Amino acid sequence: MVSDTRWRLDGRVAVVAGAGRGLGLGCARALAAAGARVLMVARSADELRAAAAEIPGATAQVADVTEEAQIAGLLAAAHELGDLRVLVNAAGTNRTGPARSYSTTDWDALFAVNVRATFLTCRAFGDDLLSRGASGAIVNLSSQMGSVGYPGRAAYCATKHAVEGLTKALAVEWAADGIRVNAVAPTFVLTPMTAPMFDDPAFKTEVLERRLPTHELATVEQVADAVRYLACDASGSVTGTTLKVDGGWTAW
Repeated sequence: MVSDTRWRLDGRVAVVAGAGRGLGLGCARALAAAGARVLMVARSADELRAAAAEIPGATAQVADVTEEAQIAGLLAAAHELGDLRVLVNAAGTNRTGPARSYSTTDWDALFAVNVRATFLTCRAFGDDLLSRGASGAIVNLSSQMGSVGYPGRAAYCATKHAVEGLTKALAVEWAADGIRVNAVAPTFVLTPMTAPMFDDPAFKTEVLERRLPTHELATVEQVADAVRYLACDASGSVTGTTLKVDGGWTAW
């Protein structure tokens, strides 16, 4: 019988970027339930602190992870909590629009949050582990759009393809040092960011009836459980992969 400790994170500190709401908040809850001391990171102070207050043992750290100078501070805060071993990159954004008229300002904004911030936090966390000779796990939030295309989402698809490429490259580079790097790719989840999209009946029908074989959105908890698995020792031989929680979207 497999020991339950392989699914636990007791004695470890986990940093969750983008933890103020949505998937990031769900991931913070799941890691805390697994026994981790969680440092929750986001830009919105009031939202973040209210979220952290709901999770036993969680600590809030206000930071903008697109800014390299602020990442060192959040790692220092994580070390004050104990043995830093887990990083979850859940900070993300989306701005839709047809490619022909898509704003370069929006393009740059998506790459700053979805790609630059993921790289900066991965690099800083990886360097910290390597400097200490410690093993650890990184889980990046991707999307089914990291494997396929979709009209009106050229920028978003490009950023999530980039996240998955970065995940594979870092996994190969750091595997021998005991650092695992994986991604989770959910389909649409009803969160504050996606809720306005489903106010459009045509879009809702397209997603639920045509695109999703299950005809159901993923839940925050289902995505967070996948993140927890990749953060735990139960996934000790898993690195450089993307775990799809996409209701069969990419299986067509």
